[in-house]
Amino acid sequence: MIKANYKKYILNFKNPSGTSRGILRTKETWFIILEENGKNGVGEAGLFRGLSIDDVTNYEEKLNWVCKNINLGLDKLLSEVIDFPSIQFGLEQAFLSLKSEDKFQLFPSQFTRGEKSIPINGLVWMGEKEFMKNQIKEKLNTGFSCIKMKIGAIDFDTEIELLKSIRKEFSSKEIELRVDANGAFNPKNALEKLQILSELEIHSIEQPIKQGQVNEMEQLCAKTPLPIALDEELIGVFSSEEKQQLLETIQPQYIILKPSLIGGFAGSKEWIKFAEQQNCGWWITSALESNIGLNAIAQFTDTLHNDLPQGLGTGGLFTNNFESPLEVNNGALEYNPNKIWNFNL
Repeated sequence: MIKANYKKYILNFKNPSGTSRGILRTKETWFIILEENGKNGVGEAGLFRGLSIDDVTNYEEKLNWVCKNINLGLDKLLSEVIDFPSIQFGLEQAFLSLKSEDKFQLFPSQFTRGEKSIPINGLVWMGEKEFMKNQIKEKLNTGFSCIKMKIGAIDFDTEIELLKSIRKEFSSKEIELRVDANGAFNPKNALEKLQILSELEIHSIEQPIKQGQVNEMEQLCAKTPLPIALDEELIGVFSSEEKQQLLETIQPQYIILKPSLIGGFAGSKEWIKFAEQQNCGWWITSALESNIGLNAIAQFTDTLHNDLPQGLGTGGLFTNNFESPLEVNNGALEYNPNKIWNFNL
């Protein structure tokens, strides 16, 4: 018999982090902890207030129900929490963790043996011009060759100036630039802004307009001068038919997969299957989980053999994250097997 419980944990940002949805100072997350025959397993249900489709009043009630009914088994539980993607992801991790020899090695591989790293993008948060400029310098100085800049919160012209300043020093062959608008553009002026961005040889733009405007997004993807990546657009799309239809309708150039927001490993694999049918590229991004969730996402990502820089550089954002073997070196995420985990709740 498996015993299960859950715990809430509040992550504190080292620096308040700006997005077009506002300033983030803390991030709430939840852990599902399993025990069987003296062994433990842990999974992170990375709820993201204001963004997750399962940001609902009965979230804790659902977690409680899951823990009481844990012996229904993983498959049955996943189908019972279909509209709680972060709990699905927490369950997948927790069951894998329980069965693994080392509860933190869900997918033992060259990555977890420290023989291989995962290229990642350096994330630049929104804020005053100088703050953003300093972040860009720091990312370049620490060896990143792919930078992702969040845009849409300050003046667009100022953001363009920042991007121009990078391009003056580094060509697109030296530094890949990605931008994430988090839905900040208006459908009426989005194409014009994309045109301006395209002149700076931007790799791609995430979610230029708000999710749910399917016809507008379809037109934008058809006319865009630079590749568009769907992000928030994938949140809350549960059935296989809806996923396939969304990608067939919009025909984006890329999709971005956040396992906590789209139903974990299984949800991500299904999106990838439909994307590849459409010749649509993809990469995986963490959604401000602690190192427990980030570790699971990184190990899963490694199994998928995607050479693009992934969005997995969020482990150093918090003052009270758990010590782990995850390290960022020269623009890549590594697992240092000589370092030990310190996971205490």
